[in-house]
Amino acid sequence: MNDTQSHIEDSIIIQIDGRYGPDPGWPPAVRRIMEQPLLNIGFGNAVAADRVVAIVSPNSAPMKRLKDEAKKEKRLVDATHGRRTRSIIVMDSNHIILSSIQAETVSQRFTSLKSARDK
Repeated sequence: MNDTQSHIEDSIIIQIDGRYGPDPGWPPAVRRIMEQPLLNIGFGNAVAADRVVAIVSPNSAPMKRLKDEAKKEKRLVDATHGRRTRSIIVMDSNHIILSSIQAETVSQRFTSLKSARDK
C-alpha cells in the first residue's frame, strides 16, 4: 500500500470516527478539516463553506458556458441527483458544483452559516 492510499484510508477512518468532534491529539491539519463549516447544497450533499467563491443562477449564457467548460475540463461536480440545475456554486479550486436547490436558498444558508460562525 502506498502513502497516498494509506492517507486516504486514514481520512476515511477519521471522518467516521470523528462523529463526536476532532480529537485534540490529532494533527492541526486534520483538526482544521474536521472543524470546517459545511454548506448544505441538497440531497445530503455539502461543500466547504470557506471555499465558496460564488453562488449563481444557471440561466444566463455565460453560466451555461462556464458549466460546459468545466464539464469538458473535468472540473464539474453534479450534485443534482438527476433533477434540474437551479444553482451553480463556484469554488476557489476552480471546480463548478451544480445543485438543484435555488441559488437564493443556498445563498441564505451560506449567509446564516457565516453569521452563526461570527458569533
